[in-house]
Amino acid sequence: LQNAELGKRAPRWIRDNEVTMCMKCKEPFNALTRRRHHCRACGHVVCWKCSDYKAHLEYDGNKLNKVCKDCYHVIIGCTDSEEKKKKGILEIESAEVSGNSVICSFLQYMEKSKPWQKAWCVIPKQEALVLYMYGAPQDVKALATIPLLGYAVDDTPRSADLPHSFKLTQSKSVHSFAADNEELKQKWLKVIHLAVKGETPECQNE
Repeated sequence: LQNAELGKRAPRWIRDNEVTMCMKCKEPFNALTRRRHHCRACGHVVCWKCSDYKAHLEYDGNKLNKVCKDCYHVIIGCTDSEEKKKKGILEIESAEVSGNSVICSFLQYMEKSKPWQKAWCVIPKQEALVLYMYGAPQDVKALATIPLLGYAVDDTPRSADLPHSFKLTQSKSVHSFAADNEELKQKWLKVIHLAVKGETPECQNE
């Protein structure tokens, strides 16, 4: 919702399973200390610390509702100049880059001998040579970024790998990925083969 509409209209709630971290302070959620709460003004999923504010919301008959810090400042009309700090490279919101990406989808990811894990992977249009990895599609901070330039691509899965897997290797760093199906794997490879040579890939998000 735009700032002018905050509190005047009910927001779309981001679902709990669309995030793995607080959408405000970026702390990961866990079962014990960080439960998920919804800001009643913007619909974002936030931790208890970031939802410890209350404001009167017009759409709810001006009743006091739990809101996040940002919405609280907007609704009571106080601006926080601190918030204008420059975002770090990992702090580009997933929804922001996914909506303007060359390609994005879930991929299984494996690093060294760790177990495979699911990651939301995005190659943004404005940085078509970088692969961003998020825990979930609405996360506000990337877990990692891989600058693709100069990586070698190995697309033959070994027996221990998942069937539709491929690897990116550069000296000692090896990143393994696996798609859910062969078609998705080929889409990613098409983009990555160009990116590792420094060429800007075509958009695959049709």
